[in-house]
Amino acid sequence: MQKKIRTVIILLILLFAGKLNAQYTDDIAKNLPFFDKHRFSWGYYFGMNFYDFKIDYDQEYEHIIQESNPGFQVGLVGNMNVNSYLSFRSEPGVYFTNRRLLFRNLTTARDSVRDISSNYVQVPISMKINTIRYGNIRPYITGGLIYAYNLNSWEDSNNDNSAGRFRMRTQTFMYEIGFGFEMYLYYFKFTPSIKGVFSLQNELIPDNDPNSPWTNHIESIMTRGIYINLTFE
Repeated sequence: MQKKIRTVIILLILLFAGKLNAQYTDDIAKNLPFFDKHRFSWGYYFGMNFYDFKIDYDQEYEHIIQESNPGFQVGLVGNMNVNSYLSFRSEPGVYFTNRRLLFRNLTTARDSVRDISSNYVQVPISMKINTIRYGNIRPYITGGLIYAYNLNSWEDSNNDNSAGRFRMRTQTFMYEIGFGFEMYLYYFKFTPSIKGVFSLQNELIPDNDPNSPWTNHIESIMTRGIYINLTFE
């Protein structure tokens, strides 16, 4: 997973660099010159995500191998400008992802593999700090908190891993940090961005059996991921 993430990030940085080389100048005609004078702006986004877990064990033996596939997300954008350099932002959306855990301490396929499909409804509140605008480009950094509701957590299920079900907490809080480039086009503002997200809470629901071979050696499981978004305002 890490190699895939690095490859995608490098390709995006090269793309951004090409755009900056073409437009990061104050000599060209400015598109949407009064866009940022408005107090509020709205838009939407879609993108890809790469999720995995940060797993802490109660001993040095690590018995879980992780596999992850790229997911996707869609959502809306609401932005409130405080001044030319600072704005507050919310990007509520729906995030779909699938993760697989392989338990090396178990031998049969039924017991050793757990597929975890998560559908998150997320409501972030973030602060965005902008640079000054150069031509039709304006870089920024962002950070904030996310409330996430997992529709496929199975937290209240009586079935656990003995019945093939890996349970997680339904509600969790995360924090996010990221950066992006606002590109002012003729009719709208286009923003590619990259964010890292990290859970603040243990999301594991232990199995009913305290000696469960799946959860008895796990102290915590916390979601982490990378979002690559394309935003239109």
